[in-house]
Amino acid sequence: MRKLLRDRIKRLRNQLGERLGRRMGSDAGMTTAEYAMGTIAACAFAALLYKIINSGAVSGALESVIGKALDVPF
Repeated sequence: MRKLLRDRIKRLRNQLGERLGRRMGSDAGMTTAEYAMGTIAACAFAALLYKIINSGAVSGALESVIGKALDVPF
C-alpha cells in the first residue's frame, strides 16, 4: 500500500514538473521588441553622457584633474 502511494506521488510530481517545464521553458529571454527598447535606452543614455562630458564645465574640470595628476613630483 505504501509503495503504491509513493509511486503514485512520484508519477504525479514528474507529470507536474514536465508540464511546468514546457510552460516555463518557452520564455527564455527578452523578445525582439524588448531588445529594441533596451538598445534605444542604452543609446539615449550614451548620448546624454557624451553631451555631459563634452560640456564646458565638465570638460574644464576633467582637464584640471588630469593636469593636477600629471604635475605630481616624483
